[in-house]
Amino acid sequence: MKSGAMTGKSAMRINKAIPVLLTLSLAATMTLSGCISLGGKVPPTLLTLTPATTVPAGTVTSGDPKTAIMVMEPETDQHLAVVRVPVQVDDTNVAYIKNAAWVERPARLFRALLAETLRSKTSALVLEDTQAAASVGTRISGRLIDMGYDARTSSVVVRFEAIRSTTGNAVVSTKRFESVVPGIEAKPEAVGPALNKAANDVAAQVAGWVVGG
Repeated sequence: MKSGAMTGKSAMRINKAIPVLLTLSLAATMTLSGCISLGGKVPPTLLTLTPATTVPAGTVTSGDPKTAIMVMEPETDQHLAVVRVPVQVDDTNVAYIKNAAWVERPARLFRALLAETLRSKTSALVLEDTQAAASVGTRISGRLIDMGYDARTSSVVVRFEAIRSTTGNAVVSTKRFESVVPGIEAKPEAVGPALNKAANDVAAQVAGWVVGG
């Protein structure tokens, strides 16, 4: 009888504790959700850059790091330091395309596009600056000036100021590249493919300059 009484009291304590535990669990969940961002509302259209030319699967490239090409992530102004697609409204005002965003920052997308384009144009080892290398022969850096929409001319524009430097060589070369695709509506379904086309055009121009010069 004594044992049964103790069991009953234990059951009562457990039943009383359950709401408390649930309350604590809910509070912990709410606290955790306040610390971890699940991201904002995803826009209907996410844009990326797809190389027009790629290296076939299974291709193995190796070589002396001193003859390798390192593609650096380009610098950008603040209007390109976000994942939104900029619109140049006039000489002083910048807006953004509604309902569209890049999957990651434009500078990173362009770096990857340029590196893949170079790999398809040369037998040299091509690396990105996220890949470790003690020494490389040529570095391609620069500034991504524009990669967006120009409302004044209804066109997309990609401009890249490239810098080419070689290890052991005091000479540094710079060249500006540009591609403009006119007659584009300010809609994600039109701007996205046009930007991809223009970026590939600029990447091909840069690759020709690097490989040919």
